[in-house]
Amino acid sequence: MNKPRILIIEDDDFQYEIYEEALAPYQLTRTVTGSEALSAIAHQTPDLIILDHVLADGQLGLDYLPELKELVPYVPIVIVSGALEVHQQIHALQGPRRAHYCITKPVDVNELAKTVEVALKECGESEVVRQFEALERSKRVDAESLFSRSTDRLSRQTEIRRIVSLTKDRPNVSALAREFRVARRTIIRDLQELIRRGELRPEVYPKWEMGDDE
Repeated sequence: MNKPRILIIEDDDFQYEIYEEALAPYQLTRTVTGSEALSAIAHQTPDLIILDHVLADGQLGLDYLPELKELVPYVPIVIVSGALEVHQQIHALQGPRRAHYCITKPVDVNELAKTVEVALKECGESEVVRQFEALERSKRVDAESLFSRSTDRLSRQTEIRRIVSLTKDRPNVSALAREFRVARRTIIRDLQELIRRGELRPEVYPKWEMGDDE
């Protein structure tokens, strides 16, 4: 099985040695600037990106975050930096072109290894698949709920039509609401729909005042 590919955008040699030791189970590629990283990604898509903020040639990693997400939107990005203020970290973790994690330097190698493991397993394409699956489940639940309500309404209206047809008196909305355990306005809406469909005579339900139906 191929090792997951991790692109590390880091200009500090000592820091990269830490990554090499902590992330030995993975296939590592290194660039020292954001512009080099964009070129590297164009040739081979990584499974995860580790992005430092202060890079070579005066480049700043966060400036390249939007471009990285445009190029590989489903690849998780872990920002590792000791130069970011809290508000900068929060900003980097928000919005459509966000990073998934932000770790401060000096790096805790155990935290780094665990973060990378979780990100590879839970983020990226698998995250998108889960979101689509959740959306499909939500649609199914909504459809089933709508179908159930529709079936209940039609069943109730059929019974209301039968009850009303047995008497010449105007329907007692409150009594029907208690019998079917729904609101009075629901019964009124049922009567109006039955009349609209021609299943009840219009005179069965004149335009009563809401409080004049007893």
